[in-house]
Amino acid sequence: MTALTGTRHLVRLILRRDRVLLPVWILLLALLPASYASAYAELYPTAAERAAYLAGTASNPSIVALLGPVYGDSIGALTVQRAGLLALIAALVSVLTVVRHTRAEEEAGRRELLGATVLGRYAGLTAALLVTYSANVLLGLLAAGGLVAAGLPGAGSVLFGVGVALTGVAFATVGGLAAQLTEGAGGARGLGLGALGLAFVLRLAGDAGGSGGAGGDTEWLSWLSPLGWSARSRAYADERLWVLLLPVLFSVAVALVAYPVSVRRDLGAGVFPSRLGPATAGAGLAGPFGLAWRLHRTQLLGWTVGFGLLGLVLGGAADAAGEAVRGNQQVAEILSRLGGTSALAEAYLGGTLSLTALAAAGYGIQAALRARAEETAGRAEPLLATAVSRTRWLAAHLVFALLGPAVVLSVAGLATGLAYGISTSDVGGALPRLLGAGLAQVPAAWVLSGLAALLVGWLPRLSAGAWAMLAGCLLLGQLGAVVGLDQWALDISPFTHTPQVLGEDWPATPLIVLTAVTAALLTAALLTFRTRDIPTP
Repeated sequence: MTALTGTRHLVRLILRRDRVLLPVWILLLALLPASYASAYAELYPTAAERAAYLAGTASNPSIVALLGPVYGDSIGALTVQRAGLLALIAALVSVLTVVRHTRAEEEAGRRELLGATVLGRYAGLTAALLVTYSANVLLGLLAAGGLVAAGLPGAGSVLFGVGVALTGVAFATVGGLAAQLTEGAGGARGLGLGALGLAFVLRLAGDAGGSGGAGGDTEWLSWLSPLGWSARSRAYADERLWVLLLPVLFSVAVALVAYPVSVRRDLGAGVFPSRLGPATAGAGLAGPFGLAWRLHRTQLLGWTVGFGLLGLVLGGAADAAGEAVRGNQQVAEILSRLGGTSALAEAYLGGTLSLTALAAAGYGIQAALRARAEETAGRAEPLLATAVSRTRWLAAHLVFALLGPAVVLSVAGLATGLAYGISTSDVGGALPRLLGAGLAQVPAAWVLSGLAALLVGWLPRLSAGAWAMLAGCLLLGQLGAVVGLDQWALDISPFTHTPQVLGEDWPATPLIVLTAVTAALLTAALLTFRTRDIPTP
């Protein structure tokens, strides 16, 4: 038996378990770059229009900090910058996928059962990495093919696709190392996402001082971040293929640490030992809500800080974005349909807050699915064997599925209003209006939290399908207005019904209806959870 014995069978097992999830996220992400390219070709058909857009918006320091640098005013260069967050999303999914099939399997006890068979020492980690690497390669190929089909040059398209794929590969390897360092899947995810957050902050700080393709004094920080390497390969400009050696070398270096650690530690243990807790529980853990607060508080704090920083960046870029597109009626119409008003700066703010609401809905789904994770891990059954009722236990988690989106969108609205108010010298007027605009997005995010809760209570085996619902809303919001979908199709997304509160007059009825729908979904979730078996794997 070799160290890799059984790898092929584990790969087949992972592919069978993720036979729906993997194709969904690969296809959804692969479609975005080509859609951006088509939109830019339609909205900015002439070189003069693209140059004006570059001068006014794409080279704005706040937008460069958020999306990355842009090297030229060609359709390809603008598309690469607009798709700058694609590498971040691929990295995020890669970390979570590897941790799910390594440390989470070990924590659940399934890795020990498999290890009792004919299985090599490196098989588990290798299988998870191979599947995730292959998914990223397929994503890169499909993204490149879509860009070529959209009429962009082949060399730049391939370079962009390879850059996205290698970024995902690099962070998949980071996830593999994180899985060896802690005893729990939650800790491994925290380490992996912490590394991703550090990389994003370094790239943001490095690009913040730049404008267009001209880096500022802090550009060297972006070279320290794996998230900054893909953009610096300069697809559709003066291509730098050698830059993509950096993620390859980074992945090899991390793997050379992860593999020896994976066989030297005890099964079920991590390099970092768990900290012993107090002998007795504090008063805060006296009930299910106290326990839920303990489980959710770290994530809630991290999301709140992240949304605050994002709001500052978006608010700072709003005034320049409005000026840049003032003469382009097509862009103004698209932004208005995304959630803004006739004022172009406010149209930009409305559109970006709509996208922010989608991210907040992701937090709500994650909080609702935490109840399912506690159930499948076997921690819910002992609690429910006590005097704690099923309704109270599930409701404690659902409180954070509602509270989380409200908190993070409030913070995003406040931060956006503060930054925009400072840039326009009207903090007193901008702050309450942008706070209201952020809060107006909350009911739509709640609907997805309610759908996730209903799946947990009624169809727990399909609870991961809540993420597919979020992906569908993202596609409708990003592509629906651009490709001209019928209104009935756009209305499938709850975010379509959010009123344009930055206008003078707006109806409150949609917010009331969305809130009522959420209440009905949560009620159904609690009722169905009371009658089904626990646990239901």
